[in-house]
Amino acid sequence: MPQPRINERARSRSAARLAAVQALYQQEMEGTALPRLLDEFHRHRLGATIEDVDYADAEVDFFDDLVKGVDARRDEIDAAITARLASGWSLDRLDRPMRQILRAGCYELLARPDVPTGTVISEYVDVADAFYDKREKGFANGLLDAVAKAVRG
Repeated sequence: MPQPRINERARSRSAARLAAVQALYQQEMEGTALPRLLDEFHRHRLGATIEDVDYADAEVDFFDDLVKGVDARRDEIDAAITARLASGWSLDRLDRPMRQILRAGCYELLARPDVPTGTVISEYVDVADAFYDKREKGFANGLLDAVAKAVRG
């Protein structure tokens, strides 16, 4: 019987990752203050039905950790991403959704050693799949893999 609980937790964490990327995107677009942003997602987005779309229940503490962690460590995270971009590329040149996907993934790699490296990378490649085609998914995979090798060995 423990298997369904593991799958439920994995789905809940996947939903938290997607919601975190959406929240970080909203924060960048609108400049929403962190407490207000978290409150909005807690009350209206996580596990809600919006325009006939059911949002999966997300692990709220995990969601909060991702959003707050990226916000608190943005300079360190951005430096890790920038160091692995091709010559002539800058973080500002990346699409906003891709920036948030990479930031959230890098944060998990830096700050959440309890989450296996392969899980982090594959989860954010899945998030990228919701926004992009194969080429961009490959980019996210390669960049997160390079960060993982640098910070996790």
